Amino acid sequence: MNRTPFRTRIKFCGLTRAGDVRLASELGVDAVGFVFAEKSPRRLKAEEARAMRQALAPLVDVVALFMDNSQDEVREVVRQVRPSLLQFHGDEDDAFCRGFGVQYLKAVPMGGNGSREDGIALHRRYPSAAGFLFDSHGGGESGGSGRTFDWGRLPAGLQKPFVLAGGLTPDNVFQAVRDTMPWGVDVSSGIEAAPGVKDGDRMRRFVEEVRRADCNAD
Repeated sequence: MNRTPFRTRIKFCGLTRAGDVRLASELGVDAVGFVFAEKSPRRLKAEEARAMRQALAPLVDVVALFMDNSQDEVREVVRQVRPSLLQFHGDEDDAFCRGFGVQYLKAVPMGGNGSREDGIALHRRYPSAAGFLFDSHGGGESGGSGRTFDWGRLPAGLQKPFVLAGGLTPDNVFQAVRDTMPWGVDVSSGIEAAPGVKDGDRMRRFVEEVRRADCNAD
């Protein structure tokens, strides 16, 4: 997507503490992500995420992340947490993803050496998606691994916004934004002291580096 002038959107994912949610809001991030995937060390219960939602400042979105959760689980999160956006990392199809009355992103695994779909194929498989998130995990794995992938492998022909994830840190996000010009960036382990425990200095530096990249866009 062509984008000048542009402000890269920032999502902090895998938050588990109200204080981190509050700081993310103060730093001006666009969204915070709560994880409900069963195998994730950052997994929350719906009632925990609902309580942490109270720490959000106005105009900051909540994204709920799932990976092959049941329909009932997703519905319960939507009911209690009221997310602005859903994010699906598993084998969910378009019919499942769109069935909750909330916009969604479909995560695309970029790990491993398998073949990759081009943008046209992704649009055909997920016509209702608001956009796509490209992460470094392989098929069947959850995100938050801290690994990067070759950004040159991003699919061609994308007509919807995309979010770049996977191994982003304050040290590499400037170059990532300059190289890929994403709609947004998504970070979890790259701003952590431990899984689910964010580091305030890394959070601040990450935002500063994204904004620096925006200011230096060609």
